[in-house]
Amino acid sequence: MRVYHFLSPEYGLKDLKEKRLKISEAMSLNDPFEFLGVDLSCKETRKKIKNLKQKSSKYFGLICFSKNWNSPVQWAHYANKHQGICLGFEIPDKRLKKVKYVDKKPFLSSTMTDDEFRKLFLTKFSHWSYEEEYRMFLNLTEQEDGFYYENFSEVMILKQVIIGVKSSITKKNVQDAFGDEKIEIFRVRCAFKSFSMVRNRATDSII
Repeated sequence: MRVYHFLSPEYGLKDLKEKRLKISEAMSLNDPFEFLGVDLSCKETRKKIKNLKQKSSKYFGLICFSKNWNSPVQWAHYANKHQGICLGFEIPDKRLKKVKYVDKKPFLSSTMTDDEFRKLFLTKFSHWSYEEEYRMFLNLTEQEDGFYYENFSEVMILKQVIIGVKSSITKKNVQDAFGDEKIEIFRVRCAFKSFSMVRNRATDSII
């Protein structure tokens, strides 16, 4: 499946050069409702789930991807106001988990089932649905400078580098950072007839 990861200009070029992505830890995600997407009105349930979140975050993390790169909102939020880049990866379907967006928190059964346990990590408020998010969960092993990373590999193959409409990054910057490997590189612009980003074919021949 082709999925996309947005980055600021600074970290975008850094990750291209190092050929890796930072793994997010559960406790550092920007949505405070992460892994808390169930009804927590019961004090016992609330305590149980919060403890589970804290314990889980010590052993595994995740990398968040989107199904599409066209959203101007995602470019604004995750690519430093359209100044960054978006990386397109080919990842096996079985390694990706689709996020489910809901309007109301569901109740848990008295004894949490395996399915309910998995849903804890894949349920978000419907207002986030524009992200069309997929997640790849990874074990936390070796730390570097206080962070965890996942290298580009046959499981996470870089196929595209998409440059934001306000970015000062050039194709040459991308090629210098990533090396000689062949990847598709192009710049985006604002669409004329819709609120979306589209490929700026007028710049395809510009280095």
